[in-house]
Amino acid sequence: MEKKPLIVLTGPTAAGKTGLSIELAKRINGAIISADSMQVYRHMDIGSAKITREEMDGIPHYLIDVLEPYEEFSVHLFKQMAEKALEEIYANGMIPIIVGGTGFYIQALLYDIQFTDTDIDTGYRKMMEKSANDHGPEWLHDRLKEVDPEAAEQIHANNVKRVIRALEYFHQTGQKISEHNTEERQRTSPYLHLYFVLNRNRAELYRRIDLRVDMMLENGLLDEVKRLKEMGYTRDMVAMKGLGYKEILDYLGGEITLDEAVYRIKRDTRHFAKRQLTWFRRERDVTWVELDGRSFDEVLDKMLFLLRNQGIIA
Repeated sequence: MEKKPLIVLTGPTAAGKTGLSIELAKRINGAIISADSMQVYRHMDIGSAKITREEMDGIPHYLIDVLEPYEEFSVHLFKQMAEKALEEIYANGMIPIIVGGTGFYIQALLYDIQFTDTDIDTGYRKMMEKSANDHGPEWLHDRLKEVDPEAAEQIHANNVKRVIRALEYFHQTGQKISEHNTEERQRTSPYLHLYFVLNRNRAELYRRIDLRVDMMLENGLLDEVKRLKEMGYTRDMVAMKGLGYKEILDYLGGEITLDEAVYRIKRDTRHFAKRQLTWFRRERDVTWVELDGRSFDEVLDKMLFLLRNQGIIA
C-alpha cells in the first residue's frame, strides 16, 4: 500500500514553530494538527502560548480548544484524535503537518506505536497516588529512578501520572517501560514523512523564552489564571499543573511572590526546552533546521527542497 505523506515540524518551546508552520502550510496546501499537551484545552490561551485565529490565517487547525481543563489528555487520546484528523485532512486532499513540542505524542503517531494493554491495578495505583500526596512527587520519582533510571530521565517528576504508569508497568510485568518503548520505537513509520526539528543557539532560545514569559504577563496571564480558579479549576487537575499555571496559582495562593513565580516560570521553561532537545536528539531520521541568522524564506526554501526530494510534495 502506498504510504501517505506526513510532515512533522517540531522543536523546543519558543523556537518559532507557529509562524513557520503557517507559512509552510500556505505553500503546500497543508493543514495543521497540534501536538501540544496544553493547547488542547479551552480557556487556557495565554499560558499555553496558543495560536490565535488571526495567526492561523485561514489554515485549518486540529486538536486546539477541544477539551475542558478538568479532562485528562493522554498520548492514547492524542493518537486517537490525531488519526481521525488525518483521515479528514487526506479526504480534503491536503497534506498534514504535525506541529508542537510534545515528542512522545509525535513519536506515537508517526510510528503507530501500540501502547501497553496491561490491566490497571487500581490498588497499586491508589497506593502510588497516596505516596505522591504524602511524600511529594520527587519521592515517587526517586522510586522510578531505582527500577527504571532511563524512564526517570525522560519523565519529569511533576508528571505524576506518567511516573505512576511507569512504576505500574514495572510492577505488573517486571519489564522496564523504557525498554518496552525502545522496542516500539524500532517500528517503521506507515507514513511517507519528514521530521523537521527547529533549533536555535541556546542563548538565543533562552532569550526568546524569557521574552515570551514577559509577554504572557503583559497579555493577562494573571487574569487568565484567576478566571480559571473562579471557574472551579484546581491545582490537582493535570491541566493546571502546566508550566505558567501552577506557578501563578502559587502566587495567587500567597505562597510565593509574583517575582518568584515569574523567575520559576522562566527557569522551568528553559529546563523544559533542554529536555525537549534531548528527546529530539534521540529520535531517528530527524532533519535539524538551524534558524539563527537565516530568514523565514531561506528556511522554507530548504524545507520545500527536501520535501520535493523525498516525494512528499510535488
